[in-house]
Amino acid sequence: MSEVVYEETVTMIAAGELQSFVPFGREHCRNHPNAINLQLRQLQPASELWASDGAAGLVGSLQGVTLHERERECWQLRKGCVFGGEHQGAEFEEELYTTGNMVVWSQGSCPNSDVYKAFTVDSPVQQALWCNFTVPHNEKVGKEVGETLEQTVCIVQNSCLNVHTVTGKDFTAPLPFQVSNLWATKFGLLLERKNSSDQPSAPGECLPTVFSLLHPLEEVAPVLCQSAGVSDGSRAHYMSDSNMNIVFSCCQPSILVCYDSAQGIHTVWTLRTVTHHERSVVLRCPVQQSGSPLGLKAPGFQTSHLRNISRLDSPGGCAGPSRTTGVSAQNSPLHSALHGHQSRMMTSSPSVQTRVHSPSISNMAALSRSHSPGMAAPSFSGASRFNMSFHSPSSKGPHSLLLSPNSTTNESVLLPEMEPIRPDLCMEQLWSETLSAGGRREMSSQASKVFVTSDLCENHFLCLLVESHQQLRCVKFIQSNDMSPLIFASVTTIPAKDAEPLQNIGAMLVLESSGSLVLYTGVTRVSKVFVPGLLSPTFSLSSQPPHLHMARENASTPTIATSRHLQRLDEAVMLSPVSERSQNTTLHQTSWLDDLMSIRALRDSVCNRVTLELSNGTMLRVTIPEIATSELVKKCLQAIRFILPKEAALKVLVKWYNMYNAPGGPSAHVEWSLFVTCLMTLMGYNTERLAWTRNLNFEVPLSPVIAAKKARPSDGGSDEDWDYLQSSHYHRQLMSHLVCGPTYSSFAPSATTDSLSVYVDSSAPLFSFIPSLFSVLHLLYQEIQLDQLQIAGATNLLCLLQQLARDLHLDHYIDLYWRDCPALVSSFTESCPIDQTLIAQMQRPSFLKEEPPSVIGWFSSCLRGEEVLPFPFLPGICERTRLLVLSYALYIGGNENAISSDISVYLNKLSAGQKSSSSDQPIHRQSYAAKPELSNHSLASNTELSNQSLAEKLVVWLTSEGFTLKDLETVPFGVALPIREAIYRCREQPHSDWSEEVCLLIGRQDLTKQAHKMNLTKSKTSVGSGLSFEPSSSTEADEEEDGMCDIIQEVTGLIWSEDLRVQEVRRLLQSSRPVRVSVLQLPEVSDHEYIEEKENKLLQLCQRTMSLPVGRGFFTLFSYHPVPTEPLPVPKLNLTGRAHPRNTMVDLNSGNIDVPPNMTSWASFHNGVAAGLKIAPVSQVDSAWIAYNKPKSPELANEYAGFLMALGLNGHLTKLATLNIHDYLTKGHEMTSIGLLLGVSSAKLGTMDMSITRLLSIHIPALLPPTSTELDVPHNVQVAAVVGIGLVYQGTGHRHNAEVLLAEIGRPPGPEMEYCTDRESYSLAAGLALGMVCLGHGSNLIGMTDLNVPEQLYQYMVGGHRRAQVGAGRDRHKSPSYQIKEGDTINVDVTCPGATLALAMIYLKTNNRSIADWLKAPDTMFLLDFIKPEFLLLRTLARCIIMWDEILPDADWVSSNVPKIIQENIGNTAVSEDINMETLAQAHDYIIAGACLAVGFRFAGSANSEAFECLYKFCSIFMKCLNSSTAGVSGLYNLQSCLSMALLALSMVMSGSGNLKVLQLCRFLHRRTGAEMNYGFHMAHHMALGLLFLGAGRFTLNTSNSGIAALLCALYPHFPAHSTDNRYHLQALRHLLVLAAGPRLLVPVDVDSLKPCYAPLDVTYKETQWYKETTVELMAPVMLPELQLLKQVKVKGPRYWELSIDLGKGTQHLESILSRDGVLYVKLRAGHLPFKDDPQGWKSLVASNQPTFFKPQSVSTLTSDPALLSFAEFFCKTSVGTKHGEDTVAVFSTILYECVTQESPEMLPTYIDIEQAVRALQGGQLSQTFPLWQMRLVLEFCERRVLDGAPNSPGALLSSEFLLVTKNKADRVMEQWMKDNRALLSSYLKGGDLLEKAQSTMLACFLVYCSVPSLRNTHTVEAEGSLLEQYFWWCSDHGFPFRELLKAAPLLQGAPGLPQNNLEMKS
Repeated sequence: MSEVVYEETVTMIAAGELQSFVPFGREHCRNHPNAINLQLRQLQPASELWASDGAAGLVGSLQGVTLHERERECWQLRKGCVFGGEHQGAEFEEELYTTGNMVVWSQGSCPNSDVYKAFTVDSPVQQALWCNFTVPHNEKVGKEVGETLEQTVCIVQNSCLNVHTVTGKDFTAPLPFQVSNLWATKFGLLLERKNSSDQPSAPGECLPTVFSLLHPLEEVAPVLCQSAGVSDGSRAHYMSDSNMNIVFSCCQPSILVCYDSAQGIHTVWTLRTVTHHERSVVLRCPVQQSGSPLGLKAPGFQTSHLRNISRLDSPGGCAGPSRTTGVSAQNSPLHSALHGHQSRMMTSSPSVQTRVHSPSISNMAALSRSHSPGMAAPSFSGASRFNMSFHSPSSKGPHSLLLSPNSTTNESVLLPEMEPIRPDLCMEQLWSETLSAGGRREMSSQASKVFVTSDLCENHFLCLLVESHQQLRCVKFIQSNDMSPLIFASVTTIPAKDAEPLQNIGAMLVLESSGSLVLYTGVTRVSKVFVPGLLSPTFSLSSQPPHLHMARENASTPTIATSRHLQRLDEAVMLSPVSERSQNTTLHQTSWLDDLMSIRALRDSVCNRVTLELSNGTMLRVTIPEIATSELVKKCLQAIRFILPKEAALKVLVKWYNMYNAPGGPSAHVEWSLFVTCLMTLMGYNTERLAWTRNLNFEVPLSPVIAAKKARPSDGGSDEDWDYLQSSHYHRQLMSHLVCGPTYSSFAPSATTDSLSVYVDSSAPLFSFIPSLFSVLHLLYQEIQLDQLQIAGATNLLCLLQQLARDLHLDHYIDLYWRDCPALVSSFTESCPIDQTLIAQMQRPSFLKEEPPSVIGWFSSCLRGEEVLPFPFLPGICERTRLLVLSYALYIGGNENAISSDISVYLNKLSAGQKSSSSDQPIHRQSYAAKPELSNHSLASNTELSNQSLAEKLVVWLTSEGFTLKDLETVPFGVALPIREAIYRCREQPHSDWSEEVCLLIGRQDLTKQAHKMNLTKSKTSVGSGLSFEPSSSTEADEEEDGMCDIIQEVTGLIWSEDLRVQEVRRLLQSSRPVRVSVLQLPEVSDHEYIEEKENKLLQLCQRTMSLPVGRGFFTLFSYHPVPTEPLPVPKLNLTGRAHPRNTMVDLNSGNIDVPPNMTSWASFHNGVAAGLKIAPVSQVDSAWIAYNKPKSPELANEYAGFLMALGLNGHLTKLATLNIHDYLTKGHEMTSIGLLLGVSSAKLGTMDMSITRLLSIHIPALLPPTSTELDVPHNVQVAAVVGIGLVYQGTGHRHNAEVLLAEIGRPPGPEMEYCTDRESYSLAAGLALGMVCLGHGSNLIGMTDLNVPEQLYQYMVGGHRRAQVGAGRDRHKSPSYQIKEGDTINVDVTCPGATLALAMIYLKTNNRSIADWLKAPDTMFLLDFIKPEFLLLRTLARCIIMWDEILPDADWVSSNVPKIIQENIGNTAVSEDINMETLAQAHDYIIAGACLAVGFRFAGSANSEAFECLYKFCSIFMKCLNSSTAGVSGLYNLQSCLSMALLALSMVMSGSGNLKVLQLCRFLHRRTGAEMNYGFHMAHHMALGLLFLGAGRFTLNTSNSGIAALLCALYPHFPAHSTDNRYHLQALRHLLVLAAGPRLLVPVDVDSLKPCYAPLDVTYKETQWYKETTVELMAPVMLPELQLLKQVKVKGPRYWELSIDLGKGTQHLESILSRDGVLYVKLRAGHLPFKDDPQGWKSLVASNQPTFFKPQSVSTLTSDPALLSFAEFFCKTSVGTKHGEDTVAVFSTILYECVTQESPEMLPTYIDIEQAVRALQGGQLSQTFPLWQMRLVLEFCERRVLDGAPNSPGALLSSEFLLVTKNKADRVMEQWMKDNRALLSSYLKGGDLLEKAQSTMLACFLVYCSVPSLRNTHTVEAEGSLLEQYFWWCSDHGFPFRELLKAAPLLQGAPGLPQNNLEMKS
């Protein structure tokens, strides 16, 4: 190892202030109540404690705890990480402190820390550390989606590992073995197994020692290792060497350092994921040992793996076969001898590769219970894998894991094969130490501290502190790129007692054995560190020999290896301070050190802070100063590091660091002056001889250290003394008095007096690099000009650059600098001439061209359409230059590839190695002139389109580069204008799918907010949601509990602003208050009879009350977000009444009248469903909350059953644990089973989920095997299960289920009364389920042709002979029913409804006429008599929805469905006797009702006005019939049924619209409570009411196939007669209507006020066969049509910013908006008021004409931006104390008005900058030409836009009038100046000198403004001068306006020999 270290001359730097350090956790633990808790817990029995600890209990572990162990503590510090929120970028420290069984995580810098988290565990903590686990975003999609880092604290106890995440998750992982050490890595945790010395494993067994844990929920897996030099995975084996210990792990780069205690060497490994090949090698291949001893290789052992026995069904504790060589062989003496010999050979071998042999994983046998402390604990899934014995189990019993001596191979062969554990990570060796030649005695001991550090030039080093040798070994390594491994280079040894890295400053602090602190950067010594307030032992050491550390090395014994690197608690071996001091004393033979507090150790470095541990035990925190604080100096140092060779750069940086941080050195604000002095000195300048460097402002006397550094050896003694005098305080004070002269030039030493001193010293270290340094500093100067925050630093840098340019004779550069800062550059006249021969020898970089690169000039050329050269830039330093150059190339140049493939055309990326060569490569020039082949007309027409797409490209690209609005504000106004224009264009027409960052950049807060994905919720329940709206004001107690208080009033108030219809619906649907019972007591009625009469009346009213919840569930659909800590509020179902006039209570439980049993059971169920349906699908609901809502009282069980069904309908039931589902079903509660089965089926709609299928099949006898036990399943549960099968298999066309369901439609009644009651509902359910399984398949039923499904269904519909049963179910129906005699014919009354609807659903929308004709109503009287009128309704409906496209929304079409015979005879008085009028009338009514329903289905949710008119007409007809005398012909019941169906159809069409006419109808029918109105009719009417206000107007129905199927189930046109009636249709199915509902309400929300508002929309429909593409204008909030019908939805102006959502690209974006309560954020334009405040738009400020003098107080009506309001307040009002006068205020007011009304408030600073620039120009106050450069760019940009043919386009940001006025002012100033200063201009054009500062400034302004090229000092000065002069004066004399002169500016930059007539012609 080389020990040569580059060392500076002896210097010293000063550290920051000392702070005493005490770990924060220590104090916190002192006050923690933990000690008392421990005593209490000790009293608990161990069995109770086991669960939390995983050990046998706390008591046992506490017995051995001594006082000493409880006192032990350790801590670690790291740089703070902010977990989101407001403190991003804040610097602080984090501490993890461990003592006893407590871990304290605190944040903040000492002493102001706070506890972030504190953990108390059950047993003493062995180790605690931070670790990051990677978790995929979405498990389903896998790792491609990207991963998130989960930050955690890991705490190791004796037998388990606790992992606590930042987000609050806690994991406990049992440890399968005792862990000696835990290491955090890039992938997760590494665990080192503790070697148990007391129980040696079988000889030769090598067990894995290192394991990985990638996530606390995953298995612990062994780690592979791969030896060095093997590329394929063939040599991979488990890491199993017990001598190899990990001493260090690092995440970036991912490396481990291990120490081999046998060989005494350190090795470095890279940690990576295992390759597939390596995994297969280790898992599959048998391990080849040195032959099979005794040939006992058993055939069954070819693949002996580490077994997985964690599965529940595997036998616990059984182990697989033990090894390739059988068990008996392993225990044989020969085997042991072989293995012993083998291991001896390996140990003595020096090379690692041969020694670490690959063990068989079966050797994990030794990780048995004996290693794990939790003996009494049942085996964990992970633990048992490792804890099994790999020898065969003992014959004594299956659970014995001890090795039986007489076991044989054959026993173990019988054991089952088990799954192996797959390794996740692999260690690959990269480097190992070389052993020194001294043999064993010199063997290195283990490193006590390892860290990674880098030097100032970003060389990386791995440092190992070997304390026994008192040396720090620094291994240099190179990171080439992410994929290839690290390359380890040289090793350097530094004598050190301790060391700590300082990441922030690229250095490390080393404690030498002498006790002094030294700073190193990499292996370069920087200086000693002087710690103020701590006596340094440095002065005593000067007399000591230089290689003292060698003596120390020999004196110390390698056995004492102090581990001071975050020791684990149980191994915190600290050397006592006494022994260490005595060693020091013997070593140095000095006694005075005993009494001093010397530094004993360093620890806990964070950034540039480190803790010094003193010999008396106190700790001090000290800060090592940074390399620079000013941004400018940092940038310059970066540039120097970039361009210089690493060695030279390192010298410069070290020199600068010492100079800057010398003790008592200068303060921060003279940093730049000091930097210039340092750099110029290193270049060879004598800074004392140059006037401007001599006068740089130092406030403190230069310390002798710096003075000594400045003295150059070549100057000789006298010069040094002279320098010292010159730098003295007195000299500078004297000079500062003289500085006040007119210019610097008065100090210029005359060439005659001191000609020797002004030369540059050519022997200086950086002399040859002057051109390179000059060129990078020039590029840095260009970069700084693009940042307004650093523009002040540009003038500082300019002083240095102009000096270098003078001395390098770069005249064009001097001219450029003079034009930038004329006054400053004119004052510099000195130059230090460098010999031409020396200049030629300098290293001149290729990018240092004659023509200076000027980035603003580049932009100007680009805007004028001229050719541009690639602009040079320094990668990583000049990033803004790169960004802006490419932005111009893209947007102004119009080259879309500028940001991708053509970067090199515009940018010349410099690398440090570019030196000049004689033949430079040809230069690409890129011209921006318009292409000649394009005519002006075509160019103009394409401009707008292309500019828009370029603007979009630019904005998206800038965002991807991390460019934000804050960055844009710092770009100078002229440069930023094109970017601002692009942003403005995009703001007008943004894409709805842009990311949040893009929306932020273009200033569309509405879109940014949209990207946040928030919901509208009420404030009461808004837990962490974005928008909260106040609940309604009328929150009385009774209204709170009606279950409808979660409706968002703001939205409903906007939809129905004219009336109180929502309150009316709430009144109609509430069931929580007693009803009014009004019965008049007649005189003859006794009191008792009167009470009975009242109760009978109440019973009638209760029929209505019990039906209300169904409608209420639809009304409040998805309107509530539950709080996880509160149960769901369920409104009461109140069945009592109040009698008038005394308000007496009327109750049904008095016993006066007979009340049906179980009357309220289904009503309670519906009430539970209604409450559950309130929960929105996006709410946070989990299994625990669902169980938490379970009621305690059994009478509420029905309600909870309904609640479960509702959770299925809104998708939350999938979160219910399978165990809970099983639990609910085993209770045998009928309602719960129905709710649960329908719920889980709805939640798994169409998924064919197998677990749900099994669940349902148990309840359906037909789906069970014929031999299975008959289960007593209630009939209604069977019905629910059958429908469930239809839901789970919806649309799948599943053959087996279809076959079973087809048979079940005609299931015959069985003996013993089974299947005899309510057969209709079961048959109907089977028909509906069959229809759903084959939904919409039509004739394409694949694989079902043999079933003849349509024919079979037709037979069920019309009747006939029953077919013979085939298949599995045939044995079930052998014996006929004893009660029901049907014979072998089909009972059509049972099978017809199911079969009809099954046909309708199978052929839904197929327009299959042949099937439809089967369903036609019969047209003869004879056939009509044979069919139930109700069935005619079903047939008509079925026929119409099959012929979907023929349904028309008019009365004629409805009537056309009635057969001719009925049409002819209905209403005809003279009819023949053989025609039954009753039959005809009923058939007519039902057919009409069926056709109405079909119209309802076809136009469901469309609010189609024609369909509404048509259906409303038929409702009115039925109403009239009911009240007319002819009602008796059809029968009141039939008419009422038809009316209910027509009303439902009407509500379907108008669903969600809240139509007033339909509401009136519903309210009218609500009031009818006579005896003829049964429970079913009430249910129908209130369902219609709920449908009309579906989801409080936010939801409506869709007509997808799935939606139609759900509607057919829910709206089956036969309603129950009473509350317990399920004969024809299961009541629970009514709620399936929710599956057809979808959110389609779009609610505009003002992004500033976060309140819903009105906004106009343009909705464009796609073209269809019925209408062309149409655009309609709607006012939102509005219910959108079905999304597949739409092409585009657009928010219209002018009040709001436009926003279009294009549905051509897909409906996902709009669907996601609608699913989040339909919130569409909109932004009001300035000057407009919302529609609520200004419906006509007459009040808006923009509507009125602009006032002559804009009143600033009216700004508040235009904008709410606080910055603009403040501007109006302070700058647009004249007051006494203000500086600005009336005219300024007027200008500012006009500017403000312009910005606000044009919606470009960001242009306000630009306007003001332009105004200020012109004002300064008029007053002659410009000291720099920078503002004029920017003005020039603005004018050139606007001119380009005019040439493009877009003068007044909406994208024009700056007002053209304003520009013309300011341009005119500037032109006049220039014209006047040119007339007055003719001589000066002539002088410049002829190359004369410029002396007078004021004139010089104006001349520079003139040249910049007029774009006059640099013509000075060229070889054609005379010719050029005369040509230009003639031109100027010719223009001036002929009275040409000044702007004509400007037009010629481009020509002036042409060739030197430009002909005269060209100029004249141009002018």
